[in-house]
Amino acid sequence: MTLRTEPVTVNIGPQHPSTHGVFRLRVTFDGEVIQEVEPVFGYLHRGSEKLAEERTYSQVITLTDRLDYVASMTNNQAYVLALEKLCHVQPAERGLYLRVIAAELQRIASHLVATGFLLQDLGAFGTPLMYCFRERERILDMFEMLCGARITHSYLRIGGVFQDAPEEFWPALRIFLHDMPPYIDEYEQLLAENEILVARTKGVGLLSQEMAIASSTSGPVLRASGVPWDLRKADPYEVYDRFDFDIPVGTAGDSYDRFIVRIQEMRQSLRIVQQAVDQLPGGTSVGKVPVRAKVPFFIRPPVGDAYAHVEAPKGELGFYLVSDGSIAPYRCKIRSPSFINLTPLKEMLIGWKLADLVVILGSIDINMGEVDR
Repeated sequence: MTLRTEPVTVNIGPQHPSTHGVFRLRVTFDGEVIQEVEPVFGYLHRGSEKLAEERTYSQVITLTDRLDYVASMTNNQAYVLALEKLCHVQPAERGLYLRVIAAELQRIASHLVATGFLLQDLGAFGTPLMYCFRERERILDMFEMLCGARITHSYLRIGGVFQDAPEEFWPALRIFLHDMPPYIDEYEQLLAENEILVARTKGVGLLSQEMAIASSTSGPVLRASGVPWDLRKADPYEVYDRFDFDIPVGTAGDSYDRFIVRIQEMRQSLRIVQQAVDQLPGGTSVGKVPVRAKVPFFIRPPVGDAYAHVEAPKGELGFYLVSDGSIAPYRCKIRSPSFINLTPLKEMLIGWKLADLVVILGSIDINMGEVDR
């Protein structure tokens, strides 16, 4: 007997953590099968771009911390690079290496959050999440040594960094670099062939190369679809052209590949950090080599504009700044990866079921702080 059914439209969110922040999906179901999707956001809108126009260039750094608040270091990095480009400032060499170390540690910390919460979305009841948070906590301890903060760091400055790494930072980093590879192996052994994870993610939420490129996605979402695009290689900034590392890519472009790419990227970040420590000007001796170029207290860039981008943990993060010669940006525009990576969400969800929706959204790894910027 055939049952007559009618489409039902349901509001999912805004809530946390299954919608990864203040995010709402207006979904039309036929039974449990998704027929139509309308993403709705704006519940967390902070007006960061307009607020930046009322602050001095240095004060804007603290606004960038609050965008992707699990990757504050790379937010600082993208803004500072745009400002240095606008001002034609050459940063201190040691400061560049410290930036890279901070950015790659931040990438690991962000991917640990993405991995832990994806497993939480699958119903793992906390164990993988706590495993990931255990190592993230060590990174946050090191960030606290660098700048006194654990989440919103404001560590980078135009011309370098706020201050040199203290003496206790280097032993902590050395131990972390020794301990972390076996932990990444442990995550892979526990999860990569886990029957539930494989069943819920392999072939689920497919994103083809063509759609990924057409949607301007970036980061692990793009690379999981088989596109080896990474700004650290494609358009090197800081001192990334001095390091040897690989770009992990997937083949299927499904939720499983997005998970695996992040696991592999953590290994590459460890390689970069180790090389940065080995090449660090002045070594681990504190205070002997400048970490910041001399710049005026009030920065007045010449009239003009500049755009700079970085390979943030979630993808391409860019800042476009326009100067009118004053001490505050005339315009500030942010290209945030979480916002752009939501572009193909509708195509990725249609045809799947309600239970798959949470997994697919979790595999994209968005942060609403930079979507509603």
